[in-house]
Amino acid sequence: MASEFSITRRVEFSETDLAGIMHFTNYYRWMEICEHEFLRSVGLSVDMEDENGRFGWPRVKASCRFKRPLRFEEKVEIRLIVTEMRDRSITYAFQFWKTEDGERVKAAVGEAVAACVSFDQESGSMTPIIIPEIFSSKVMQAGD
Repeated sequence: MASEFSITRRVEFSETDLAGIMHFTNYYRWMEICEHEFLRSVGLSVDMEDENGRFGWPRVKASCRFKRPLRFEEKVEIRLIVTEMRDRSITYAFQFWKTEDGERVKAAVGEAVAACVSFDQESGSMTPIIIPEIFSSKVMQAGD
């Protein structure tokens, strides 16, 4: 299961702290943005409906390890890799790449695990469900 996807972003001034380094919370935002772009690229979304109703993907785990700082104006490639798809969850690995002193280096690595759930509009409750085939088949095809 090696579905991979990448986007490139530039660190904005508003994403940095007083030292001019990207604030750690933005790594998580960028991972989510990359995930959404990946899903759009295969005709999916994090908020979908099928014959059984509305379903989505709340996070059950997220982590990020910072190796090198990202600074204002730097261009960064965020690479998403689908590392596992179970019956009710999907795991994404993320790599943040930049150029430093003319060399491509890994600035950070992250992981996010999302559970597939159905939403009950009236109660607002979420119930774990088996990943719908419409979703799993498109993610699997992305790796071909």
